[in-house]
Amino acid sequence: MNQANDVIVVGKEGLRGTIAVPPVGSNQDNQHVMVRLDNGRQVVVPLELLTRQEDGSYYLPMSLVELEQYGELERRGESETLVIPVIEEFLKIQKRQVETGRVRIRKVVQEREETVNVPLLREEVSVERVPVNRYVDGPLDVRYEGDIMIVPVVEEVLVVEKRLVLKEELHISKRQVQTEVPQTVILRSEEAFVERLEGKEPHQ
Repeated sequence: MNQANDVIVVGKEGLRGTIAVPPVGSNQDNQHVMVRLDNGRQVVVPLELLTRQEDGSYYLPMSLVELEQYGELERRGESETLVIPVIEEFLKIQKRQVETGRVRIRKVVQEREETVNVPLLREEVSVERVPVNRYVDGPLDVRYEGDIMIVPVVEEVLVVEKRLVLKEELHISKRQVQTEVPQTVILRSEEAFVERLEGKEPHQ
């Protein structure tokens, strides 16, 4: 069981032990500290290897095997060089897509009535009777004077001699008349309504 004034030391590969508080003694020449491992062994390590954590514990960048080898070297006083790895943490940022919601779009067809004026063309014929009462030698052909068509109308009259008399002429003209006829038509337009739905996973 740990004493009340001991703090925890953790290392690589499950290494765990305790040291007395404070790890740095009042004697500034003392650069080492005794670490009591959970297996009951005690190992002296340099203070510079210990890193204080936020929870008050200390981190030792060594595994149990490396620490025991280091302790053996210290006890034998050998000048062998111990390679201690220096660990650095890197921040790895990853992104993933999370469904935060769905959108449902519904279209509604709206109908409205509008009155429009549509120009329509039609032709009208104006017939004017023009009296002539002139004798002619025979039937006359239809003729045109500008845009007026003239159709001769003859009849036979009994005289000392039978002659044709131009009784009258029909002067026919054609003109275009434009009128506006109100019509009712149905126009359609679309209106979109957006409805937001909750997603399957919470937004991150």
